Amino acid sequence: MRYLLDVFRGAPGEQPSRQVFAFETDDASATVATALTQINERTPLVDEAGNECEPIQWECSCLQRRCGACAMLIDGRPGLACDARLAECAGTTIRLDPLAKFELVRDLVVDRAPIFEGLEEAGVWLEGEVGLPTRRSSFAQEASRCLQCGCCLEVCPNFVARGPFRGASAMMAMTRLLAEAEKDERKRIAKSYRWHFYGGCGKSLACRNICPAGLDVDALASRSNAAAVWGRP
Repeated sequence: MRYLLDVFRGAPGEQPSRQVFAFETDDASATVATALTQINERTPLVDEAGNECEPIQWECSCLQRRCGACAMLIDGRPGLACDARLAECAGTTIRLDPLAKFELVRDLVVDRAPIFEGLEEAGVWLEGEVGLPTRRSSFAQEASRCLQCGCCLEVCPNFVARGPFRGASAMMAMTRLLAEAEKDERKRIAKSYRWHFYGGCGKSLACRNICPAGLDVDALASRSNAAAVWGRP
């Protein structure tokens, strides 16, 4: 099968452009990450119009849907390049863009530092020792699967990078702590949760079906709202 990758090219201060690259494969499991990797291995790298160009800048690490580094817009929808099979895309021309909610670095790379700055600002850590597992541990285990990739933030109408509302990614981290922390520390985390998530969430549920890890955002948010806002165990 022959695919065309329509890729955003550019960096701050430059005139953005788009380039199309052809990629052929008979592998039904080939992903966007597969295509980007093999395209960048070409020497020289030439686009579909015959123009020689620099390698496409994009981020990757595990390539196993565990780190979230390769998050980008794939045909307008946020997802992981390593999880997006070419055969399952809408057509044979696939549009790739950087996430729009974060500062552009170059091409498909954005600065996702606000995600991790938000966790630090929200005080997402335990100051005391964690006790033995409790009946709440299943929520902690589920929330720990969050990749902090930013896909949920990309579709959230209330999230602005470095704003007080930190979105569902921070909610996941705080959900884990609310489930594991002892009573006094849970109060601190609950206060942060109300300020950095509950107070800014517009309940649009745009993040409901976007999580690459398949997390049940509704259930985890409801559980944490109950614990942090209404004081239910």
